[in-house]
Amino acid sequence: MYDDDSRAGFGAFSRRSFLKRVGGGVVVLFTTVPRFSLAAEEVTTRVESDFNAYLRIGEDGRVTCFTGKIEMGQGVMTSLPQMLAEELDVAVDAIDMVMGDTDRCPFDQGTWGSLSTRVFGPELRAAGAKARAVLIELASEQLGVPVKRLAVEDGVVYDTADRGKNITYAALTKGRAVLREAPSTVPVKTAAQYKVMGTALKRRDALEKVTGKAQYAGDIKLPGMLHARLLRPPAHDARLKSLDTSAAEAVAGVKVIRDGDLVAVLHARREVADRALALLKPEYARPESQLTERTIYDHLLSVAPKGVPVASGGSLAEGERQAAEVIEETYLNAYVAHAPMEPHVALASFSDGKMTVWASTQSPFGLRREIMSTLGLAREKVRVITPFVGGGFGGKGESPQGLQAARLARIAGKPVQVFWTREDEFFWDSYRPAAIVKIRSGLTRAGAPAFWDYRVYFAGARGSAQPYGIPNHRTVAYGRNWVGPPGSHPFATGAWRAPGANTNMFALEQQIDIMAAKAGVDPLEFRLRHLSDPKYIGVLKAAASKFGWTPAKGPSGRGVGVACGFDADTAVATMAEVEVDRNSGQIEVKRVVCAQDMGLVVNPEGATLQMEGCITMGLGYVLTEELHFKGGEILDLNFDRYRLPLFSMLPEIETVLIDSADPAPHGGGEPAIVTMGAVIANAVFDATGVRLFELPMTPQRVKEALAA
Repeated sequence: MYDDDSRAGFGAFSRRSFLKRVGGGVVVLFTTVPRFSLAAEEVTTRVESDFNAYLRIGEDGRVTCFTGKIEMGQGVMTSLPQMLAEELDVAVDAIDMVMGDTDRCPFDQGTWGSLSTRVFGPELRAAGAKARAVLIELASEQLGVPVKRLAVEDGVVYDTADRGKNITYAALTKGRAVLREAPSTVPVKTAAQYKVMGTALKRRDALEKVTGKAQYAGDIKLPGMLHARLLRPPAHDARLKSLDTSAAEAVAGVKVIRDGDLVAVLHARREVADRALALLKPEYARPESQLTERTIYDHLLSVAPKGVPVASGGSLAEGERQAAEVIEETYLNAYVAHAPMEPHVALASFSDGKMTVWASTQSPFGLRREIMSTLGLAREKVRVITPFVGGGFGGKGESPQGLQAARLARIAGKPVQVFWTREDEFFWDSYRPAAIVKIRSGLTRAGAPAFWDYRVYFAGARGSAQPYGIPNHRTVAYGRNWVGPPGSHPFATGAWRAPGANTNMFALEQQIDIMAAKAGVDPLEFRLRHLSDPKYIGVLKAAASKFGWTPAKGPSGRGVGVACGFDADTAVATMAEVEVDRNSGQIEVKRVVCAQDMGLVVNPEGATLQMEGCITMGLGYVLTEELHFKGGEILDLNFDRYRLPLFSMLPEIETVLIDSADPAPHGGGEPAIVTMGAVIANAVFDATGVRLFELPMTPQRVKEALAA
């Protein structure tokens, strides 16, 4: 994914120094209005007023695409080249990707929120279109042919009146460095012109990953490198009172570093550092705490901040007067870990006054800022490089291991690798927050929605606004995001794939299902009656067609459920079939059908894989994943206690990608996960007549609900 060519970069250069750095090739610069506000230090790095994409056409005809986005399994290193190849008229295989390198790539806020394709993608397409326009202008000058008579195919510009008159991109760039402004407006291609986008391509990183050749941060080694093992406290609320390091320091070659709150044991061999860490004798003070996974909900309600309105309409009082039946329910979800396949890893090297860090991170530029601030280094003295990342799901948006490695490397005077153990990963993870949703809703005598009063605590507002035609409604979020006021949680919380939307959809779509059952209406029909958005209607009908949905009011005893949602500008509908063992309480998910309208689908193969991944990961938070703790002490520190879904649990998965008329690409890495809680809960109700209001839906909770 990375090459050693340092000639192309992105920094605060004059035109002269920039040309020196890029060397040969055609460099295309273009400016747009930035989509996000940027820190002042980032704005000053622009070669021109603002760069949102950057590419280089090399002398060999290959195209290098630079992006601050990173590849963590979502497949953008395959789909982004498709978008660029489409506009530039080159083969996808002729494009090399440089990703997440702060010295070489344009500034990026981070890789999260399903934003890579829907935000960076269109700007990359614009770059390709403008690059193509510049190259055609150059070809016109070389060939003596008017621009309007020229066309491009596979990187060859030719005269449409005489194909013998042609010149390659390589020939245009050979031995020259050209800095030329692109035309101010160049249209991108329309759907009718696509040759590359919309084509299903296999992942370009697949072979490297299945053969073990892929380089992750933990695979990178430097001469003289030291392995660092970190002292982990017994609980998040524990404070170090004293520390005896003498036994550890007596081990040959071991160095113990204490830098404020950071205590690490370093050695050239990992196993020696492991043994020396066990020789440290720390003494901690720890306060008593009554917070556990059972008492946390009352605590959160007691410390909830003031609510912030999300959506409203009509009058709740009027709605209550119209209601013949009122339904009031409370929904709970537990803390959930990210549990990526690759724990947090970083390697740092401090040489000639410059800090270089290879880190498993979703935010290389954010990590660079943190290193700059903590170590007092100038921007040009810090470089962060992100190799392949083995899963993030929001948990690697923060990169504490990168800062730890940098601090230790500067003190030790040697390269230092920080590789969290699985226990470290579970302890220092930022979890999806425990959260509560309270809903009161009502039905008229005719079975129509009369009112909707929705309050969500600590999950955030994402996905909380209901899409149905309910005339009198209010949605309020107590804590607009997933963090909450300081002290709310006994440990760190953070973004977890489609943050907030999983919690909100679990509650929202189950409450709608309850209303459908109370009204005596098939749950699919109830939704279709009260939805007006054509995307919602489209995905519901597509899922029903694929699933073979037969209308019936619930519970029908069949064990089928439906839920729909909207996330990352993408509409999604899911149907599921389950079987419930009444003796063991075990839920077996037998089949899942998911339909998604994500606008322009750049790579159908990649989009399908993301949907399947969301459904698989969704089984975890729905059925098995739950963090047990006592105060700040984490009781689940490995997979012997924290259960992820197993291959044996996977249902038959079928996906439908809507052939949408929407020309814009939307998010595909998160939407299919948001409906999983509700669709399985609704299917369990259809099978048993029992409602489950807490995630995960463990066998014990199923048995308790059946007994009640």
